[in-house]
Amino acid sequence: MKRLGAILLLVALVVVVILGVRTAQNRPAQPVAETVPHEDAKEAATRLAELIRYRTVSDESEYDASEFEGLVEFLSRTYPRVHEDLTVERVGRHGLLYTWTGTNPELRPVLFAAHTDVVPVSNAERWTHPPFEGAIAEGYVWGRGAMDDKSAVIGLLEATDALLDKGFQPERTVYFAFGHDEELEGADGAARIAALLGERGVELEAVLDEGLVVTHGIIDLVEPPVALIGVAEKGDVAVKITAKDTGGHSSMPPSETAVGRVARAVHRLEAHPFDASVRGGPAEAFLEHLGPHAGVLSVVLANLWLFDPVVTRILTEKPSTNALVRTTVAPTMLEGSPKQNVLATEASAVVNVRIDPRDSVDRVLERLREVIDDDQVTVTPLPGASEPSSISSHESRSYQAIAESVAATFPDALVVPGLVMAATDARHYESLAEDTYRFLPIEVTEVDTARIHGRDERISVTGLGAAIAFYKTAIERLSGPVQ
Repeated sequence: MKRLGAILLLVALVVVVILGVRTAQNRPAQPVAETVPHEDAKEAATRLAELIRYRTVSDESEYDASEFEGLVEFLSRTYPRVHEDLTVERVGRHGLLYTWTGTNPELRPVLFAAHTDVVPVSNAERWTHPPFEGAIAEGYVWGRGAMDDKSAVIGLLEATDALLDKGFQPERTVYFAFGHDEELEGADGAARIAALLGERGVELEAVLDEGLVVTHGIIDLVEPPVALIGVAEKGDVAVKITAKDTGGHSSMPPSETAVGRVARAVHRLEAHPFDASVRGGPAEAFLEHLGPHAGVLSVVLANLWLFDPVVTRILTEKPSTNALVRTTVAPTMLEGSPKQNVLATEASAVVNVRIDPRDSVDRVLERLREVIDDDQVTVTPLPGASEPSSISSHESRSYQAIAESVAATFPDALVVPGLVMAATDARHYESLAEDTYRFLPIEVTEVDTARIHGRDERISVTGLGAAIAFYKTAIERLSGPVQ
């Protein structure tokens, strides 16, 4: 027994030493950059407000081509120097591709993406200021698109105009790609722009699109604000689950019905979620970068090889963090009989699956069928599925350039890699680029998260000034040579 006790003590000491060494070594460097002043955005705010007044809703039920055409004309009229010095092309119905030719054709270009379309508005009467009025009040620009994503369009063009004014010339060619149907998967906008660049043989060094933000009080592992640069995004597929039956009158029901089989299938999917793990996905780098700033938790986050099960279990307890570590399945639609006293001849449910970068559409469909395990239930993917992105490097020259631009603009924030849960236009450019990143330079609190696609969307005038400063810095840094 004494010998066994000595062995166990030795093992414990070895583990403690390993934990200590790994904790000491887990010091992902935070980017260092000289702080840049934020732009005075009073005039830019008026231009963003004007852009918001164009009701560029891409949903077909509210689509109005004249609104999009008005927006395109407004950009041309408002930024004449940009439209004179850069090559501007129309792509698809209302897409725009700007080319700022670099001085060194040997360097691969970079591409900044944004989109001009917005989602529809419900309950407009409940907004503090009408959603398409473009009001500037209480220090904010209010309206649909203020955050997603017209602030990026204005930010990029304001930054470019300022850089042209001071005589800046990029070494790499810089593209600005403004899609007009990002909220509808981007088939006519970003997809066509990407196809055009592909036909021209363009190979991109990096892409920077919208995505994650600078969070305040949202990530409770650390006290400082956290700026998240998306290194990957989830894929998605909507799946229809269907069961058929002979139907009949509800007064004489069989022991099993189509509705019952669909309900059982949905229950099984909720009861047997996809496997979850921190390791091997974007969440691992995210937590390791936060580790040195997480106090007593630094030991845990630096040693995920040991604590992965514990950390994963904690993360899966909240919907917001559960989505970081697994493929998620969300039932969203149900359909059965058209009458309350008639048995359904066909019942169906739609589940929306957000696919972790470690999974694929085919793997998702295979597992859904395994879990449902009912040969009388069909599982059919609906059109519009997209694979998850690959995971871009958080050690590349491009990532460092973006991270340094973030640090220069938001000096109080920790800069860490992250995972984007929703889809962006960035996925259309991924095949052309060495690395693809997703970051929108705005500061967001817990309350603000509900404004994106929700009520009272807004951006502060000072926040718009920070976004312009970020884009100026990022254009300068990304368009330079490899360092």
